[in-house]
Amino acid sequence: MIPPRQLHPKPFLKWAGGKRQLLPQLLRALEAAGDFGNYHEPFLGGGALFFAMARKGLRSDRKYFLSDINQNLLDAYAGVRDDVEKVIELLEQHRINHSEGYFYELRAHVPDDIVRKAARIIYLNKTCFNGLYRENSKGEFNVPFGRHKNPLICDEANLRAVSETLRSATLSAKPFDRITDDIRRGDFVYFDPPYAPISRTSDFTAYAKEGFSYREHGKLAELAADLATRGVKVVLSNSLTEFTKDLYDDFYINKVSVHRIIGSFTERRGEITEVLATSFPLVQEPDSVE
Repeated sequence: MIPPRQLHPKPFLKWAGGKRQLLPQLLRALEAAGDFGNYHEPFLGGGALFFAMARKGLRSDRKYFLSDINQNLLDAYAGVRDDVEKVIELLEQHRINHSEGYFYELRAHVPDDIVRKAARIIYLNKTCFNGLYRENSKGEFNVPFGRHKNPLICDEANLRAVSETLRSATLSAKPFDRITDDIRRGDFVYFDPPYAPISRTSDFTAYAKEGFSYREHGKLAELAADLATRGVKVVLSNSLTEFTKDLYDDFYINKVSVHRIIGSFTERRGEITEVLATSFPLVQEPDSVE
């Protein structure tokens, strides 16, 4: 086990739908799962839960499988893992050259190697509008320049902690329905898909060029149910709607209140209810959904 006081990694990318507010409930779900086998996270995003586990200490007898359909995202993780010192050096260059013109120049050109890709994505993520990651239908990052006064472009200490932590994990770029070969009875799987929309204006699924449709939500629910019947411990987060309650009617449905941006304006925030669907009861369950 990596001693929890040795490494304190936290997400190095800001990802839409981040799970910082859900972490207490997610960690409680890990505790309720008991002595599970390997850990799987097929919608990696910012990796909030994995890094929270790492801060407590990763077990050397457990494998950690981290995946996402977004190849650009996985390249960023691999680049930080494989050569963090080069990533830091490149980010320092980006910091020195930072300007609106430089931002758009870098956004327009995707480098070939994963280390330069990692530094590019981190820089764009730290300096773009609202720290939002979004791709168009061609898989191109298309968020405009942000008016940040003093963005933290290179957090050296955290990047080094992330790099060391990721050496304990297996990274792969693949869709969620191709993870089953690695999963065994008693394993733990956390699904964090792009959320089902709660309104017409909230349908944001552009983390990757493929998007995420209602049909994909249905396929995911079928996979989650199949894994649960095979003895896998499954946790899934999503918006609380009649659609998601129907999809996971065989799961334990736990409500969680969080503050989210409403629409596309940062000043419009509100408390909404999200759901954690679990294949097992939590130790101390939140209010159940009526």
